This record gives sequence, C-alpha cells and structure tokens, in this order.
Amino acid sequence: MEKQLIDDAFYVKQKKYGLWDSYDKDGKGIVTSLTEEECVRATRFMLKLKQENKLNEVGNTYSGTVDGKL
Repeated sequence: MEKQLIDDAFYVKQKKYGLWDSYDKDGKGIVTSLTEEECVRATRFMLKLKQENKLNEVGNTYSGTVDGKL
C-alpha cells in the first residue's frame, strides 16, 4: 500500500486491532485514534498547535510521588 499524504503534511495507516495512527513525512508518529476520520481530524489539530507554537499550552505535564519505603 502506497502512502498517501494528507494536506501534504502527514499520512494515516490502520494498525493492529483496527486503530489508526498518523505519521509525519519523516515517519514520526503523531496520534493514534479509533477511526480514520478522527485520526485525520486530531492530527490536523496537533499540527496546527505545533505550527502556532502552542503545544506546551495543551497541558502535557504530569507529576507523581511515592510515599513510604519501598
């Protein structure tokens, strides 16, 4: 199957268990979704945030602590 670029920026591919993954032109993964349509929509959203330099505003920060002796 030949890769078909969407918006000349990314492509999507159906993976194991029916999930859909999107990749940039270099093959780097972007998002995983349940449907092809949702994958395209979410990828466009992520690329727009990246283009506008707003990826850090999405809230991808996590922290955790472990109390007690292990």
